[in-house]
Amino acid sequence: MHKDIATPVRTKAILEKYGFSFKKSLGQNFLIDTNILRRIVEFAGLTKESGAIEIGPGIGALTEQLAKYSKKVVAFEIDQRLLPILEDTLSPYDNVKVIHSDVLKANVAETIKQEFQDTEDLMVVANLPYYVTTPIIMKLLEEQLPIRGMVVMLQKEVGDRISAKPGTKDYGSLSIAVQYYTKAETVMIVPKTVFMPQPNVDSAVIRLTKRDKPLVSVKDEEFFFTVTRASFAQRRKTLQNNLTSQLPNGKEKKNEIIAAIERAGIDPQRRGETLSIEEFAKLSDELFDDFKN
Repeated sequence: MHKDIATPVRTKAILEKYGFSFKKSLGQNFLIDTNILRRIVEFAGLTKESGAIEIGPGIGALTEQLAKYSKKVVAFEIDQRLLPILEDTLSPYDNVKVIHSDVLKANVAETIKQEFQDTEDLMVVANLPYYVTTPIIMKLLEEQLPIRGMVVMLQKEVGDRISAKPGTKDYGSLSIAVQYYTKAETVMIVPKTVFMPQPNVDSAVIRLTKRDKPLVSVKDEEFFFTVTRASFAQRRKTLQNNLTSQLPNGKEKKNEIIAAIERAGIDPQRRGETLSIEEFAKLSDELFDDFKN
């Protein structure tokens, strides 16, 4: 049995063998704790019929665990220097494909069509690069991919924002966007000591389970997200002030905005962070007719 990749000794040896140096710009922090990796895979609930998509496999520590517990793994890696390393570390597994690509530019739907014909379900499981966590999660959700959900490791503070409830300081447009598509829960906190190099902050593993249909139904999805983003533009401002200053021609349409907020049964003096997703849905539907052209 070959040794797991995710140990300090083996990770160091692989990096030395290839003379690999970490690129800060790519947010590279490699996990060196096999138990944590196994737990991440457990949270994903994979079976031998499951497919897994990984983003930023690094030297293959998580990829290796995914390969053991699923039918097929496709990993997107942006850093060309890691390709020969992955070819080496993952050589024992014939159910892994590494694609050299920036996942934000990749046609993920097309990749799924080509690579996961014969899997029963599909999960995204990844230790996401810190600097692009949110854009990656939003891309994967907005593209309505045929995935069951995601289990991703990210900065703890981003995890807190994703799973936040109304009325808390972490609650914002990101919480709403992710919870609109998925049920979000933080399943594990990971200390910075289990990474090489050590990041400055702790991490969290969050599990996003895709809803059969979005949490609320709205007249226009894009406009709904525009309204939620506008409502949090300046957290200390009231809903009315934020919407007036942020929506297109909001200043000229101030009276319509106030009327729409009131029609939605909301006090215009409330702050965005106190509104539930259901209230935002009502509000955006009331505002939609005034702003749609």
